[in-house]
Amino acid sequence: MSNSVALSCRGVSVRFGQFQALNNVSLDLERGKTIALIGPNGAGKTTLINALSGRLAVATGSIALAGQDITALPAHRRAAAGLGRSFQIINIFDRMTVLENLRLGAQPRRFGVQPFWRSVAAWPELTEQARRVAAEVGLEAELDQPVAVLSHGKQRAVELGLSLMTEPSVLLLDEPLAGVGQAEIDTAMALLDRVRRHRSVLLVEHNMDAVMRIADEIVVMIAGEVLMRGSPDAVCRDAEVRRLYLGTDQPHA
Repeated sequence: MSNSVALSCRGVSVRFGQFQALNNVSLDLERGKTIALIGPNGAGKTTLINALSGRLAVATGSIALAGQDITALPAHRRAAAGLGRSFQIINIFDRMTVLENLRLGAQPRRFGVQPFWRSVAAWPELTEQARRVAAEVGLEAELDQPVAVLSHGKQRAVELGLSLMTEPSVLLLDEPLAGVGQAEIDTAMALLDRVRRHRSVLLVEHNMDAVMRIADEIVVMIAGEVLMRGSPDAVCRDAEVRRLYLGTDQPHA
């Protein structure tokens, strides 16, 4: 495998009983690149993200991170190896502050489970790291606020910050703009653009304006298989993609 490949899968299939959710999917994500997965609901996009992150076992195939086979590793071991993940449904602790959430995100990689007999204050480096990540995701002013009082867009930023606290080289993002209102969409887009710098990103996203803006390549999935892969312009001009997914005979503007 080339040293330029950050994450790859070969011949990955996932089954739920008799249902074939993924069928022989192969994909390479190059270092420093952003790939967007698009396709209709049920195409297998989130299933692929779950298989890559270790939340689902594969029936066939292999997965490698930076050239190392991680197919048999559980999700927490993949996270420790540098694979970050966010979710379509926000997974944060809304009664805790932004700072507390971010510190918690770093603990599994740092020492597994925090020793109950020591306060988190005993690790000031966690707080410093949380402050750096908060700055990256635009939450410096909200560090001491409970997450519950934040807007949906800022809660999305908290979850993205949680995934960054593990210092990942590869980020898997499942609909990072889901539920973000129009008033916050430009801020959220700028955040995604900032976070993807110096990282390899595979994201699922239905907002085609966002996909066209930030993706280096697009992979189109239909019925658990890869239909095509190419540049955003090439994909959006493809007649079969327009017919099956974009719902138009005209290229995306």
